[in-house]
Amino acid sequence: MTPSLPTAPRAATRAARTDRTWMVALAASLWGLSALWRGPLARELPSLTIVFWEHVLLVILVSPWLLPALRRLRAARPGTVAAVLVIGAGSSALATVLFTAAFRMGDPITPQVLQKLQPLFAVALAALILGERLRPRYAAFLLPALVGAWLLAFPDPLAVGVSSAQAALLAVGAAALWAAGTVLGRYASAELRFRDLVALRFTIGLVTLGLLVALTSTPLQVPRTAYLPIVLLVLLPGLAAMVLYYLALGRTPASRATLAELAFPLTAALVGVVVFGTRPVPTQWLGIAIVLVTVVALALHEQRSSTPAVVSRDRADVDA
Repeated sequence: MTPSLPTAPRAATRAARTDRTWMVALAASLWGLSALWRGPLARELPSLTIVFWEHVLLVILVSPWLLPALRRLRAARPGTVAAVLVIGAGSSALATVLFTAAFRMGDPITPQVLQKLQPLFAVALAALILGERLRPRYAAFLLPALVGAWLLAFPDPLAVGVSSAQAALLAVGAAALWAAGTVLGRYASAELRFRDLVALRFTIGLVTLGLLVALTSTPLQVPRTAYLPIVLLVLLPGLAAMVLYYLALGRTPASRATLAELAFPLTAALVGVVVFGTRPVPTQWLGIAIVLVTVVALALHEQRSSTPAVVSRDRADVDA
């Protein structure tokens, strides 16, 4: 009798025990709670003020990682340094400001569900920045997602209001910048560790926000009633969700992680309906469904298909 027979069930048991899909779902649920605090804050304070104080607290929390990260950054290639600067200034500072501003102009559900467009932006940016190749079938995922986003963003898709258009554009801009951070993070991770990227991201973001505050003369005073919501934003949808997500990702199959991430828009929708009394119209629910189905379909297709819509640079070179 070969030893491989009895070990197979044990291996499956170990895999089941180490699977962390539940952690991805928990992280995604924490992201979905963001509207509980970001929405009310955005209606009382400038978006720049909120995001500035978020970054102050985040930099304090990751400060033990900062000096080693700066040493590694100094030894990195110019391309890596440029990527980190864009991640900090764009994906951390500007994206969060845009996302927060979207809550002031729109409902508490739309800005969050539109973040599910990030994978589509990330795929296109990976082709542009990392040299990955897009096949024509990518359009089969992109076009339905854009239709779904349009239906979601506008209660009457044929009569677009200025306020709803601004909110949607702000949210989509944030999604694009966060997607750029994902792609550039992959590029920079060849020389920097996860903790280096986190520390540098928030620190550069804080410096950028400080410059924007100075240039725009944005007031930084916040009422005492805002202290707790800002702290909760930092600890729950911010740091806790990020740590849970990255701890889980290495031990969670991509297909399961993608499905578990649906907890994000579902939680956001639940918070919007139950807490804030938002009532999406039927076409908006249809838009939510189209966006979610498209993103899940893209993830499953890329994992399982022998001819994915996106070809990595190495594979593209081989095919050529």
